[in-house]
Amino acid sequence: MKKIFFTLLIFCFSCNSNNQLPNVILILTDDLGYNDVGFNGSTEIFTPNIDGIADNGVLFSEGYVSYPVCGPSRAGLMTGRYQDTFGFGKNPLFTPKDPNMGLPLTEQTMADMLKLSNYRTFAVGKWHLGAHESLRPLKRGFDEFFGFLTGGHRYFPEEWTLADETEVKSQNQAYRTKLLRNDERIEEKEYLTDALSRESVDFIDRNSDKPFFIYLAYNAPHGPLQATKEYLDRYDHIEDKTRKTYAAMVSAVDDGVGDIISKLKEKGIYDNTIIYFLSDNGGRLRGDSDNGELRGKKGNLFEGGIRVPFAMQWPKEINGGQIFDRPIISLDIFATLKELTSPEIKSKNELHGVNLIPYLKGENNNDPHEFLFWRNNFMQNDPKLRIEGSAVRYGDFKFIKNKETDALYNLKKEISEQTNLKSEKNNIYDSLNIKFKKWSKTLMDPIFLGLIANDEYNKLNPDRFTY
Repeated sequence: MKKIFFTLLIFCFSCNSNNQLPNVILILTDDLGYNDVGFNGSTEIFTPNIDGIADNGVLFSEGYVSYPVCGPSRAGLMTGRYQDTFGFGKNPLFTPKDPNMGLPLTEQTMADMLKLSNYRTFAVGKWHLGAHESLRPLKRGFDEFFGFLTGGHRYFPEEWTLADETEVKSQNQAYRTKLLRNDERIEEKEYLTDALSRESVDFIDRNSDKPFFIYLAYNAPHGPLQATKEYLDRYDHIEDKTRKTYAAMVSAVDDGVGDIISKLKEKGIYDNTIIYFLSDNGGRLRGDSDNGELRGKKGNLFEGGIRVPFAMQWPKEINGGQIFDRPIISLDIFATLKELTSPEIKSKNELHGVNLIPYLKGENNNDPHEFLFWRNNFMQNDPKLRIEGSAVRYGDFKFIKNKETDALYNLKKEISEQTNLKSEKNNIYDSLNIKFKKWSKTLMDPIFLGLIANDEYNKLNPDRFTY
């Protein structure tokens, strides 16, 4: 009898401990411009719910991602590791028959880690970490999945005309597949962004009595630019059609964020839920997005490609209204959550981020990172790999080297990266160049061909779309 009593006591203690763990919602947008949210200064696009995350928590004014395009950036985010450490240096193609086109099985995902603390886990929206059955969300630590596997998708249900991957005959056709609920293709009738928000709210409703993790990866405002009349009507003050549609797409995301926050409050779990909001890379600058003063765009290593809208809140533990003005990176999310949920368990692989909570609570006043690194891979037609770009952030300074630029900038004095200080501060430039070369020796060449090599991949794999 005593044994039964103590077993029940331990079980109840475990339940109570789990209930104290924070819920986690990671909201990722796609190709969102740095200046396209209110908390970064937008007066043209209205984002009151997204802005609320920054107002009630922390705005990371120097928040970075680990790569300037979506696939590798997501691989870094999901593992807490520089993605070139494990060869994810390209934007993956849609290849459901290829088990090597995606996140290697050697990597532990954020969901894998949170499952160690008995979290319920849900991936919603864009996956883009592998379409092969072995690489899909339910095999990578997620209990549930609702969304699509490729790097983008069309937004209107009437355009989802392909039953599944067996009907896809080219890379771009994957945007027209029916959505997946777990492993089953479904008939969906809502505008895509609204459907993703709806499913997230439903998951909260069903799991509010236990710790949960939602990875909500909106594909908005990634192209194709498509919005419903409801959202377009909010932006009659924008005359340019492209910009207007883009703004409407961002507005749909903001409504979804509002619905999620309302459900958290309804369930009484708002205060103990960590919400992150960021973009996977910078804006495209094709008449749609606005990166403000930042130089560059999606695809390059200037600030406009890698510095993104980035905010988080945790009302129970973190004071609101903060602006954290030192460099941090998306890799820090994994390290922070691990320290909060399973500090006693060793990570499967070395993490490259840091736990930010002591910095946000004022317990540590140093910079979280002495150095941040980026490598931008480019595949030539020959097809021989070479490094297209390198960058290092160190204090106020940024070293950057690519085909057109070989420079050192002081970002605290000039965020727009215009004044090259390479000659004036040659010692810092040389030091960071050496640092990059040393760091790059820890990296791998890309282990798969990416989007830019679609035709080459098809020649090497003529049965790619044959079932």
